[in-house]
Amino acid sequence: MSKRLRSSEVCADCSGPDPSWASVNRGTFICDECCSVHRSLGRHISQVKHLKHTPWPPTLLQMVETLYNNGANSIWEHSLLDPASLMSGRRKANPQDKVHPNKAEFIRAKYQMLAFVHRLPCRDDDSVTAKDLSKQLHSSVRTGNLETCLRLLSLGAQANFFHPEKGNTPLHVASKAGQILQAELLSVYGADPGTQDSNGKTPVDYARQGGHHELAERLVEIQYELTDRLAFYLCGRKPDHKNGQHFIIPQMADSSLDLSELAKAAKKKLQSLSNHLFEELAMDVYDEVDRRETDAVWLATQNHSTLVTETTVVPFLPVNPEYSSTRNQGRQKLARFNAHEFATLVIDILSDAKRRQQGSPLSCSKDNVELILKTINNQHSIESQDNDQPDYDSVASDEDIDLETTATKANRQKSLDSDLSDGPVTVQEFMEVKNALVASEAKIQQLMKVNNNLSDELRIMQKKLLGKDAN
Repeated sequence: MSKRLRSSEVCADCSGPDPSWASVNRGTFICDECCSVHRSLGRHISQVKHLKHTPWPPTLLQMVETLYNNGANSIWEHSLLDPASLMSGRRKANPQDKVHPNKAEFIRAKYQMLAFVHRLPCRDDDSVTAKDLSKQLHSSVRTGNLETCLRLLSLGAQANFFHPEKGNTPLHVASKAGQILQAELLSVYGADPGTQDSNGKTPVDYARQGGHHELAERLVEIQYELTDRLAFYLCGRKPDHKNGQHFIIPQMADSSLDLSELAKAAKKKLQSLSNHLFEELAMDVYDEVDRRETDAVWLATQNHSTLVTETTVVPFLPVNPEYSSTRNQGRQKLARFNAHEFATLVIDILSDAKRRQQGSPLSCSKDNVELILKTINNQHSIESQDNDQPDYDSVASDEDIDLETTATKANRQKSLDSDLSDGPVTVQEFMEVKNALVASEAKIQQLMKVNNNLSDELRIMQKKLLGKDAN
C-alpha cells in the first residue's frame, strides 16, 4: 500500500475494524468476512484485492483510497442514510452479524441489486437518461471529483461513451486534462485506452502531448492489463512497456506442453476465433487467474486457528447473468484444470494474442466459442463427469442468487493493438514457478484436510459437552 491504513478505517459493509481488502470498482474497504461474500458475487459485481498482500499500481490504490475517504460508500447506501429507513426496519450489517445469512443478504442487496442507490425519476426512454448521464460524466472527468463520476457510473453512465458533438470519450478528456485518478476509475469500468477519437488519436496520445508522462505510461499498462496478468501468473514477470516490450510468452520445452491430438485441435479452434470471441475467451481465463490468485491470498491470510468453512470458498467462477449459460458453464469448468493444463491453455492464449497483432485472424462462425470450450473440456477429460454433476449456476457461498437481476458491467476489454516483442523465460524459471504453484495447491489441500479434522473433533466435543449438561 502507499500508506498504512489508519485505525479509524472500518469495513464499508459491517463497520468492522481494520479492513484488509478493497472492492476496487466500488471504492470501498471491506473486512475478511464481507470479502468472502464479495468474492462469491463475481468480478462483474465486485473486484476485490488484498490491501497488503496483492501488488497494486500506485495510482489505482490512490484512486480507491480517495473514493473511500470522500464517502464513496454513501453512493451504495444512499437510502439507508435517510432516517425513514430505520422506521422501515432496513439497516446495514454490523460486525456481530453472522456472515450467512445476515451479511450476505445485505451485501447482495447493496451491490448486486443496488437496492440503496439513489434512483432517478422514471423516464419514458431509459436510453435518453443513460445518454444524459454519460454526457455529464464526459464533462466531470476533467475535474478531480472522483465520487461524482462514480455516482454517475453507478446510475448508468457509460465509461466508453463516444460524445457525438465532441468526437471523443471521457477517457480522452481525462487524459488531456492529466486526471490520472479519473483515468483509473474509467478504466476499472471498462474504458479502452486504445479507442480513437474523431481525429484518430487515443487517450495515450493526448496524455503524451500534454506532458502527462506518468499517465501515458499507466494507460499503456492498462491497455495490456489482460495479457500482462496472464504472463505474470505463469512466470512472475511483467513486460517492460517503457522500453517497448509489450509481451512475454514463456519459452518451454515441447515435452512440458500438452501435445495430444485434442490439445492440437483445441489450439486450431482457438486460432479460428474472431477477435471479439477470442477476447471473450481470454477475459474468462483472466477471471480464472484472478480467482486462483485471490484464493491463494485468501487462504494464506486467514487465521487457521479458526475453521475455514466451505462457505468462504469460491470453488469456481460465479455466474454472470449477462453471459449465456454455455459460456458460464465453460467458465466454471476452467477451475477443474490442474496447474499444468491451465498453464498450457494460458500460453496458447498469449501466443495467439501475439499472432493476431502480426496478421489478419482467420474467419470463424459465431458458434466457435462454444466449440473451443467443448474441445478444451474434452482435452482435459472432464466432459465425462457431466453425467454425474449438475450444471453449475451458483457458488457454495452464493445460494439463491436472483439471476434476473442485472448490475453494472465491469468490462475489462483492453485493446491489444501495438507492436509486440518477446521477453523469453527459461524452462528452469517456468518450472520453478510451476513447482511453487503445485506446492501451494498441496498446502491448501492439507489445510482444508486439517480443517475437516478439526470440524469433526469440534462436533465430538460439542456432543460430549451436551451429554454432560444433560446429566
